[in-house]
Amino acid sequence: MLIDFRNTNCFFASILTETLKRLGLTTAVICPGSRSTPLTIAFAQQDGVKAIPVLDERSASFFALGIARQSGLPVALVCTSGTAAANFYPAVIEARESRVPLLVLTADRPPELRDCHSGQTIDQVKLFGTYPNWQAELALPSLDMGMLSYLRQTTIHAWERSLYPVPGPIHLNIPFRDPLAPVADGAYSEFLVSQVPPEDFFAGITTSPLPTPVQAGLSDLPVIKPTIGLNPPLLPTAYQEWQQHEHGIIIAGLAQPQQPREYCGAIAQIAKTLRFPVLAEGLSPVRNYADLNPYLISTYDLILRNQQLAQKLTPEIVIQVGELPTSKELRAWLDASKSKRWVIDPCNHNLDPLHGKTTHLRVSIEQLAQIYITEPKSPTSYLQSWCAAEAKVRSAVDRTMKTMNQLFEGKAAWLLSETLPPGTPIFIANSMPVRDVEFFWKPNNSSVQPFFNRGANGIDGTLSTALGIAYRNQSSVMLTGDLALLHDTNGFLLKNKFEGHLTIVLINNNGGGIFEMLPISKFEPPFEEFFATPQDINFAELCTTYDVEYESMTSWEELQQRLNPLPTKGIRVLELRTNRKVDAKWRQDNLGRFTRGMV
Repeated sequence: MLIDFRNTNCFFASILTETLKRLGLTTAVICPGSRSTPLTIAFAQQDGVKAIPVLDERSASFFALGIARQSGLPVALVCTSGTAAANFYPAVIEARESRVPLLVLTADRPPELRDCHSGQTIDQVKLFGTYPNWQAELALPSLDMGMLSYLRQTTIHAWERSLYPVPGPIHLNIPFRDPLAPVADGAYSEFLVSQVPPEDFFAGITTSPLPTPVQAGLSDLPVIKPTIGLNPPLLPTAYQEWQQHEHGIIIAGLAQPQQPREYCGAIAQIAKTLRFPVLAEGLSPVRNYADLNPYLISTYDLILRNQQLAQKLTPEIVIQVGELPTSKELRAWLDASKSKRWVIDPCNHNLDPLHGKTTHLRVSIEQLAQIYITEPKSPTSYLQSWCAAEAKVRSAVDRTMKTMNQLFEGKAAWLLSETLPPGTPIFIANSMPVRDVEFFWKPNNSSVQPFFNRGANGIDGTLSTALGIAYRNQSSVMLTGDLALLHDTNGFLLKNKFEGHLTIVLINNNGGGIFEMLPISKFEPPFEEFFATPQDINFAELCTTYDVEYESMTSWEELQQRLNPLPTKGIRVLELRTNRKVDAKWRQDNLGRFTRGMV
């Protein structure tokens, strides 16, 4: 334990960081600046907390988000006063929408230096609007014992609110008066050492985590999630209704569980008990634990493009686990079916953008599987129809991808699902990569861990988030387009502080391929200049600038060789140059053909 007694600011900041360390904080991402000096000094000298300096605030915030996402623990994020904090905003939004715990600590000027054109001063109170789980401005540092106890308890509360009842960001705005540097004051030191015995002051703070909804029993839920609540009588009613219907489906939607095998096993158990097919989003871990689930459907988007088949497979009951998949085909089909839908997710968010006949059971799928355990029965004809369609379409997709020699960007997702080493963390960028993963990611038993920023679905922070996920983790991969990477090239500045390995599979189609799939692509001008926005960047030269390893991939065999095994250190870019207009036409001509003639 290191408490800095040199002056009031140092002492105050070290009380805060020591409290966080005892709660379980392991990582702090620090942006440079003057007003945040006491916080920077405190984190930099705090044993047991890794302090990582990052120049760019937006990159820093997404890097912190990536670390928090893969660990499940809050990460501290520190900046100076002024517009520095505003650059955290996109990551704060993503953290809120995708339920990632962040401790946002913004240094600020004292009250007397606000609203008087003092330099580097803006209104930082409630800067992030309603996005934080909780927010407060701390009192100015003080040596009063009551104020020190207030700091300790407020810090504990901030930590808890970043995790419960639903993980997300919290914001503490922290004003400091001069002196900001650790200028020693002997009188303060003598007073503090005598008045604040550290072991007594920090007694009772524990790193033991509170029980999560997955770990706790059903009877514990009202205690753990008092603001959400759960209506236990709904569970048997729901289960009885599910058992009465044979035409039911389970949708394994967007989720990034900390224990993916247990999560996938729970979905499989419910599916086998009810005899319902599992429509698994490409970003869901379910596709990477295929051995657990005999009723796995990975080609639902392609199947539902056949109108007759879609009509035949219309469900009466839909169990949606997590958020809805990306697929517009699936969403339109669900909307048209008017089926009764049950959303299984312990959060307090509204997860029904279709506004259907929906009941939200705020319970985890793991808990549900523990409650209802019955012997599996023989498959129904409805289930067999789904499985037959999956077998035929999956075979056609795999055959097409395997024999394809041209550099079609969709094949990259398929090849990754076939090639990556077991357990590889992979970050999948927004726009076309997430859609190609949904179309083409092949079910496997690799336990690959997919990560993504689908809370707000933006391309900002793509590289920095991936680096955060790969930091001190198993060798990792990112699948991204060129614009998403270019939007966050400052993430490469993390290279000298990065520990681990990240391979970036770069699909360079010189523009926004997602827009080629939209009606606006037919309007030229202004399509190419204002929507596709080609950049003509030489990525080899860009990588040289940042001293990042670069290779140009000219064949699928070459790419496959680079993906297994993966290096253990550094950052590497594997560029695959494609033609977005040719690829868009391939999707338009072929995605519907895989089910041609099927009824």
